[in-house]
Amino acid sequence: MAKPKTLQEAIQHFSDEQVCIDAVARMRWLDGPQCPACLTKEPYYLKTQKRWKCRECRRQFSVKLGTIFEDSPIPLQKWMPAMWMLANCKNGVSSHEIGRALGITQKSAWFVLHRLRLAMKGYDLGTKLGGKDGGAVEVDESFFGGKIQNMHRDKRERYAAVDGHVGGATGKTIVVGMLDRQQREIRAKVVPNVKRETLQTEILQNVKYGSTVYTDDAVPYDKLHWRYVHDVVNHAETYVKGQVHTNSLENFWSLFKRHLRGTYVAVEPFHLDRYLDEQVFRFNNRQKPMDDYARFEKVLSQVAHKRLTYKELTGKDGATPF
Repeated sequence: MAKPKTLQEAIQHFSDEQVCIDAVARMRWLDGPQCPACLTKEPYYLKTQKRWKCRECRRQFSVKLGTIFEDSPIPLQKWMPAMWMLANCKNGVSSHEIGRALGITQKSAWFVLHRLRLAMKGYDLGTKLGGKDGGAVEVDESFFGGKIQNMHRDKRERYAAVDGHVGGATGKTIVVGMLDRQQREIRAKVVPNVKRETLQTEILQNVKYGSTVYTDDAVPYDKLHWRYVHDVVNHAETYVKGQVHTNSLENFWSLFKRHLRGTYVAVEPFHLDRYLDEQVFRFNNRQKPMDDYARFEKVLSQVAHKRLTYKELTGKDGATPF
């Protein structure tokens, strides 16, 4: 069968569990199946158990081992449509919708979607934005969270006790973003604060020295001229000054906030980074030659060597948000 082009074709194509196993195995092991314990190649396949057995250490392993699918009782024929929908639905897809469509509980669907977002995460950390010729990069930060006037009085009082005041950014999660105009690639990350050290560290790690950087006139960006060609636009006066603007990033913030409000309604700060990875993936892979199958295949190629347990997801492993 040819590569599926629509969701209906994808559901039909991946309706057989063995087809799903073969698809994951091809993307995971480019040179054929390999034992994850002793790294021996050419294990033999136990067709009735749908798993391999190593010829050397005699251990059995499935294609799920060492991937985001590990320890999941949900068959791959349900994982594949969920992956297709999340990779290609512009405004995301809720766990309630996935649960109804696949016949699993909302809690299981929520866990499935978070593990898929983990597979979406990632860009080449060995490369930096700005291109070979030091192209233009927009940098901006944004705040995500409910309006303070809509919060319960007890919550407002708790924020006031911590911050000393209740302002427009109180209780909000901060995200910094960088967009390469030439490559049309964006990188975004949740950060604990908007201090100069925090924001400029992110820029130094992700933008090539000597590149042209466009920001607003916020104080945390005032030392960028030491490493970059830095131009600023004063938003109190204008939003565009020739080529100097951050409107492309503002467009991304608008899309992200719309997809949070419209589809997910309420997102805890502890989980915002994963929802951000989802939106960044679709934004960076939205243009041709990428199509629905290419986006799906790219997510599938990134499922290995990533693990997210339910304890880690819910913060019961001791991890805490910013």
